[in-house]
Amino acid sequence: MSSATRDVLKSALMTPIWAAALLTGAKSFVDNPLIGSPRLNRAGLHAGRVRLAHALAAQRRRKLQHRLTASDREAFERQGFIVREQALPAQAFARLREEVLGQAFPSREMLQGDAVTRRIAINPDFLQQAPVTRAFLQGPLWNGLADYVGSYRQTPMAYVQTILSHVHGHPEADPQLQFHADAFHPTVKAWLFLEDVADEDGPFCYVPGSHRLTPQRLAWEQACSEQVGQLDRLSSRGSLRASPEARAAMGLPEPVRLAVPANTLIVADTFGFHARGAASRPSRRVELWGYGRRNPFLPWAGLDPGSLPWIAPRRIDGYWRWLSFCEQRLHRPIAWRDVGLQYAGDSRSSFG
Repeated sequence: MSSATRDVLKSALMTPIWAAALLTGAKSFVDNPLIGSPRLNRAGLHAGRVRLAHALAAQRRRKLQHRLTASDREAFERQGFIVREQALPAQAFARLREEVLGQAFPSREMLQGDAVTRRIAINPDFLQQAPVTRAFLQGPLWNGLADYVGSYRQTPMAYVQTILSHVHGHPEADPQLQFHADAFHPTVKAWLFLEDVADEDGPFCYVPGSHRLTPQRLAWEQACSEQVGQLDRLSSRGSLRASPEARAAMGLPEPVRLAVPANTLIVADTFGFHARGAASRPSRRVELWGYGRRNPFLPWAGLDPGSLPWIAPRRIDGYWRWLSFCEQRLHRPIAWRDVGLQYAGDSRSSFG
């Protein structure tokens, strides 16, 4: 069988799967030839998916608006993120810090540019040893804000995350410093900072109002979808990078750098352009970090199987087992290095 014949057969077999993926959160222009088709996108495929996803998200948010205060809702509509300082009572926050920082947990680390990200899975074993953390992550503040911003009742995947800057490598190679959207539809990420984050430490940055689907933003999305061959690697996989010139053309303001004190909760729609700020000194950020992303084309706000109580805290364990299988059995290089038991607050890294 010739290679041309094999390609035809593969296309015939895969086309129904590629077509079905159009009604999911699949976003990569290079992994799905329908999503990445300049011809289909000139006809409006990508822009149509974006419009429909945002219309459904607005509908779901109306069903969830009772989960947060009017001031939080107004802040989100205006800027695309919500900031809550003193998220926990002082005594509860002190106990949470002791739970998170006082013992070592199984960890993985990844190097991007000169920054190392360490993650500790918040799984059943972790939650059993951290009752205050468990109460917060299962409580109304974390979940109410995440539900509304993410437009779904869902349990976010949660980690203890440590970011070490100026560790090793080249800062210009860090893709997290580039302003980007995580997907073509609303998604949610949340951070509870366990230590003060100064401007020099590389704070979370966001372009206010960039979560809104304006005509200018939609035109930019359309243009990107028609020029897949000219996109950088991460943009071509659906996480579009937006240059300062592109943001200005969309009428967007300058980004804000959210240097915040410890015990601050930030919840953001990561369809909006965001980045990690460049750190001007060796520094460490430690936070509870969570994200939620569901099929953007579902009309209902709940019914998430992944949020069932016996499934939700075990999802990361399953993902980590898959990473280990890929590395050990399939001999595939993976970005997340298993570094064994680590303290979240340790400023040393396996990368040097």
